[in-house]
Amino acid sequence: MSSKWFLRAPAADAEARVFLIPYSGCGATMYRRWPDSAGGVDLCPIQLPGRENRMREAAHTTYESLADALAEALAPHLDRPYALFGHCGSALAAYETSVRLVQRGHPQPAALFVSSEVAPQDGPYGRFLEMTDAELAGELRKLMLELGGEPHPELMDMLVGVLRIDVDANKQYFVPDPVVLPCPVVAIGWRGDDGVVPSLMSGWTRCGKTTFELLDGDHYSFLDAPEPLLSLLAAHLDGDRSR
Repeated sequence: MSSKWFLRAPAADAEARVFLIPYSGCGATMYRRWPDSAGGVDLCPIQLPGRENRMREAAHTTYESLADALAEALAPHLDRPYALFGHCGSALAAYETSVRLVQRGHPQPAALFVSSEVAPQDGPYGRFLEMTDAELAGELRKLMLELGGEPHPELMDMLVGVLRIDVDANKQYFVPDPVVLPCPVVAIGWRGDDGVVPSLMSGWTRCGKTTFELLDGDHYSFLDAPEPLLSLLAAHLDGDRSR
């Protein structure tokens, strides 16, 4: 089944799926270095409105409204074990989407993977939140260089505009009493991350039964799909696939 929410359709023969939500200001191609699958698990980058091939659509201004739309978009693809993955701000979107899926009676996730982000009741937090547009543009350029290129200067204003929307969504997101998910929460920290140090992630225990994983790397290391991260995603879906 094709969908504008995917650059490629989820594999029909996959044993399980992990839906990958893009980092703030970015689209699905930020996962270009990731393989299509790992350990029999289909890795499915999500394409959000307002970026890349969906640039003409309005970006969602809150994590809640994004979760409302994304939950329905994912519904046809929940016919086998699945999980959601988000890094930094997109971890909060992954959490909200998981909440919607459970509350609406869809098959529950096998796991929620949250990387480099504080829990909903502990935010908003992050160095992007107080940056000017010029400073955000600098961060975007750095991120694009990490991905192997630099955006065309004429696109920068548009890209910064999308990033500003995402940053503002983060600024207004605070959930003092988060919904407890019935699925495991896997909180992933990175040893060299000076943006969200792993010790700040302890609050995820209020969102469900949480395990903490500490991987080598910095804030942007996930872009390279390091093998320990891919193995971690696949391992947490093994139990559900064997049932």
